[in-house]
Amino acid sequence: MKKPNALIHETSPYLLQHAYNPVNWFPWKEETLLKAQLENKLLVVSIGYSACHWCHVMERESFEDEEVAAVMNTYYISIKVDREERPDVDQVYMDAVQLISGRGGWPLNAICLPDGRPVFAGTYFPKHQWLQILRFFAQEFQKNPSRIYEQAEALTHHIQLLENFLDKQEEVFNDEDNIKAAENLLSRQDPEYGGNTGAPKFPMPVNYFFLLQHYLYTHDKKILQAVLLTLDKMMCGGIYDQVGGGFARYAVDERWEIPHFEKMLYDNAQLVSLYAHAYQITGDKSYLEVVNETLQFILS
Repeated sequence: MKKPNALIHETSPYLLQHAYNPVNWFPWKEETLLKAQLENKLLVVSIGYSACHWCHVMERESFEDEEVAAVMNTYYISIKVDREERPDVDQVYMDAVQLISGRGGWPLNAICLPDGRPVFAGTYFPKHQWLQILRFFAQEFQKNPSRIYEQAEALTHHIQLLENFLDKQEEVFNDEDNIKAAENLLSRQDPEYGGNTGAPKFPMPVNYFFLLQHYLYTHDKKILQAVLLTLDKMMCGGIYDQVGGGFARYAVDERWEIPHFEKMLYDNAQLVSLYAHAYQITGDKSYLEVVNETLQFILS
């Protein structure tokens, strides 16, 4: 029988999923960071969640692989983080990924200094690429540690600049701004299937909250029609679980027919509110059915 790592004592389903990996995972705790500093080892901080498809793929290809585990266990202290349990930790490294690559996602994998400051971050890597990254930074840390620290300093500085910039934004929006925002959203709508034009298609409930609220102020029928088209196509398509209730995270096609099989609680919570608002405005009982069925999924 395989020997478990330190994640065996955690309660998160995502962390427990990795408890029998050959990688010697640790949870995100002060003691783990202290261990890395005492042993003067770089960190691997790997972040995901239990319903994440590519997280499962990378686990199967890399984290269950003895060759990969040997490199990680020799040169790194490896930390697994459930982004739904620690969104604060996730946000720091997501900022790093977006600064480095211009995009984000999960699994999120970061190479960090022993104190947790990121040096490099990315998302999914196939086994051969992940091994190259691990070996490169392990060698650099042994041969040119000052260079690694300089890169971490620069990346941390830019993360702090980004956070300060976002904190200081105090925009005051007026009616003209709202009209422009609504027109911008409508210009990207698929007139046949709803949602944004093309594929993949994400529900984007915040956009439709805004459009419904804008409709209540303007009584612009084309706004309501665009929102209802999207809601109708989603609830009648494959993105909606016609048997168990609840919505998949997104559709991989433009017709909402082929779901990506992840059902996230926070997506469904927002969609419950969105369909409830649509029912309040229209009185359409089918929206109420979606609300009730999705709430049942959430409870179960």
